[in-house]
Amino acid sequence: MKSNLTALIIAKNEEKMLQACLETLAFCEKIIVLDTGSSDQTIKIAENYNCQVVGFAHESFAKLREKAQSLVETEWLFYVDADERVTPNLAKEILLHIEQDDCQIMTIDRENVCYGTKFNFGNWQHDLVTRIFKKDNLKGWQGEIHESPIYDGQVAQLRHELIHLTHRSTQDNLRKSADWTIKEAKALEAAMVKKVTLALILRKGIMEFYRRALKYQGYKDGMPGLVEALVQAINRMIVYIQVWELQQKPSIATRYEKIEQEIKNLWKNEGEIKL
Repeated sequence: MKSNLTALIIAKNEEKMLQACLETLAFCEKIIVLDTGSSDQTIKIAENYNCQVVGFAHESFAKLREKAQSLVETEWLFYVDADERVTPNLAKEILLHIEQDDCQIMTIDRENVCYGTKFNFGNWQHDLVTRIFKKDNLKGWQGEIHESPIYDGQVAQLRHELIHLTHRSTQDNLRKSADWTIKEAKALEAAMVKKVTLALILRKGIMEFYRRALKYQGYKDGMPGLVEALVQAINRMIVYIQVWELQQKPSIATRYEKIEQEIKNLWKNEGEIKL
């Protein structure tokens, strides 16, 4: 019996993670990979697994989710990230709910593995994600960065976890930060009235570390928990540094253009230089 379920993967340069993800989705009737501009082997790997590959790029994560949804022909759809893994027990539980038709939405508790360690603290635990929908009950997505679904219908919370193999290295963290911190900075800059100061940047970082490491007891996850708390604090400061950049008048880009023009004028006024 077909599962009547399509897995949707939104990916960019995920050659290291995609294949293992696809191997856990064989229970789905179809897999669609929405590629947002990969320059590595992501598309080739997806095609080797007989996935439907569609190229589409957009700054809004909500728009990416909606585009992926528009490609689905089955009754059910399941959003999965390339660094997430479905266990056999989770797959069986999903299929059972589809067969029983006792809900229209499914929410999953995600198990986060950072720096090779399962996190039980630091606000990484009890990470509920709503990812499985009857297509007709999913009305859309809202939010440019931390997007959330708009839906109606009966929700079932699944017992088995989705494994999230994230933050595999500091380099991996920095790459992801480069993608989302500027988007969050633009959203904040549009909403903020007061100017960003050094004190504000430092306070945001310190408070993020305090929340992750102490308030949510991230220190109980050992050195990985403390390192991750520090990484999150740094990311928070990077967001506000970029807000400060966006607030500059004239813009930083304009200032560089002015300097470039001044150098051109110097050469124009100097004339030919002879040895």
